[in-house]
Amino acid sequence: MDMGLRNKTALVTGSTKGIGKAIAIELAKEGVHVLINGRNSEEVERTVNEIKADFPATSPQNAAADIVDMKQREALFEKYPAIDILVNNMGIYEMMKYEDVDDEVWEKYFRTNVLAANGLSKYYLPKMLKNNDGRIIFIASEEAIMPSGQMPQYCMTKSMLLSLSKSLSKLTKGTEVTVNTIMPGPTLSENVQQIIEGLYPNEKMTFSEKEKEFMEANLPQSEIQRFIKPFEIGRLAAFVCSPYASAFKGSPIRMDGGMVPTIF
Repeated sequence: MDMGLRNKTALVTGSTKGIGKAIAIELAKEGVHVLINGRNSEEVERTVNEIKADFPATSPQNAAADIVDMKQREALFEKYPAIDILVNNMGIYEMMKYEDVDDEVWEKYFRTNVLAANGLSKYYLPKMLKNNDGRIIFIASEEAIMPSGQMPQYCMTKSMLLSLSKSLSKLTKGTEVTVNTIMPGPTLSENVQQIIEGLYPNEKMTFSEKEKEFMEANLPQSEIQRFIKPFEIGRLAAFVCSPYASAFKGSPIRMDGGMVPTIF
């Protein structure tokens, strides 16, 4: 399906691996010129070259920057003053007990997972509104509405993104600009795959067998009983960026594999 995105420009934060990279690839498949972001310029350049080789009709660019740092964000704005699509994917997470989360950790997660995304949105949204065209997507998590209690500092920030998305969407009233949030469930990123492999070092087990055993023991509420593949999130994001998704406004869009047991 042609998503009608050819020759659009998209900045995808944290796009050298995991969900961010999958979103960048799926957008490139649709003819989007993706700006690849990460803190490590070499990793960014490798991803740019990979996407350019696979999708030669597009022009991926190196947008290396630590977007938590305001000066680096401003330098990014100077280099790329106008975009059509912003995907706020970059974020950090770690399982922590509540009693171990001190004020420094709370502030780090707030700056990284919320303020960085807000800073980018605050710069690009007015330009999108002026052009009457644009898409902003925040990548949250099912933990935003169903905290497990295993990483309260992370859950707090993802809940805040839902609220921020809804607030910004109010500013787009009567325009063709949309602001939405995608909430993935447990996803098979490179880090997650390494963790699963480490938990089950038995070489005779296939990864599918390890995945099945892990899901049954740790995530029995999942209805798909497997990890979501990053490209599945990427494909959903490409649709939400498309003209066909213009009626999604301030929407929390779940792709959680059935993790959330409630209707809403």
